[in-house]
Amino acid sequence: MTETTISGGTTGNGLFKVAAGGLVSGLLTPLAVPVIDQIAGSPGDFRIALVAVPFAVLILIVVRRCVGGPWWTALAAALVTMIAFVCAVNAAIWIDGQLGDANKLMRNIVAGLTGGFTGAAVMAIGIALLPAGPREAAAWLPMLVAGTVAGALLAFDSALDLDLTSVLYPVWQAAVAAGLATALRRTTIG
Repeated sequence: MTETTISGGTTGNGLFKVAAGGLVSGLLTPLAVPVIDQIAGSPGDFRIALVAVPFAVLILIVVRRCVGGPWWTALAAALVTMIAFVCAVNAAIWIDGQLGDANKLMRNIVAGLTGGFTGAAVMAIGIALLPAGPREAAAWLPMLVAGTVAGALLAFDSALDLDLTSVLYPVWQAAVAAGLATALRRTTIG
């Protein structure tokens, strides 16, 4: 097996651009909520998945630019991202419910860590199964750690009662997108 050198997003400047894209998508994410809430009759998880569209578009671009290959790989990575977003939100809500008697700050920190890890892990597993994704677990560790740690910012958002703005989404999406670009750099071709 030979190591592939991937252009478009893995150099220092390229990672900065990917992280900046994550910041932008993270700013758009909470702004999409009031618009998507206007969709009557759609299930909650579908609406949550639609909230993830700005980040999914970024992931589509990152996978397409970093790996190339079949176009459907980037589209599948975007769909995996939307699924991961739904899983992360549901995991955070579930943990918050399990810790009902704990103080609010502790519940939000643990729920955020859980949601952050879940979102990053579902993305890592889903994208690793695609032709574009590296198969070695070590390639995904930076993305998993960054996603987990950034998830704790849920407590900050909650403490400040942020609705149409967020600290969590821009930081989490920037960190995970940069981690994904770094993981994709390790893609091997047999």
